[in-house]
Amino acid sequence: MNVQLRFFASLREQFGSHEALTLAPGTTVGQLRDLLMARSDAHAHALGRSRALRCAVNQLMCGEETVLQEGAEVAFFPPVTGG
Repeated sequence: MNVQLRFFASLREQFGSHEALTLAPGTTVGQLRDLLMARSDAHAHALGRSRALRCAVNQLMCGEETVLQEGAEVAFFPPVTGG
């Protein structure tokens, strides 16, 4: 299934504002986060479980247990973001 990733604030500065990914059906937000953390040390540091990080799917706040659907937009951002 295809999803769109969006990064905000300091994450956007590191990884760009967006990208498209193809994932296995039934992938959760937590599994997606794990996949992203495995990409590089920079990803592991920025997206690590010790970091305060918010997630939203289709502009609705969600937890890591949320199952992604085809065409979903998944956003990652720090808890406080600026203008």
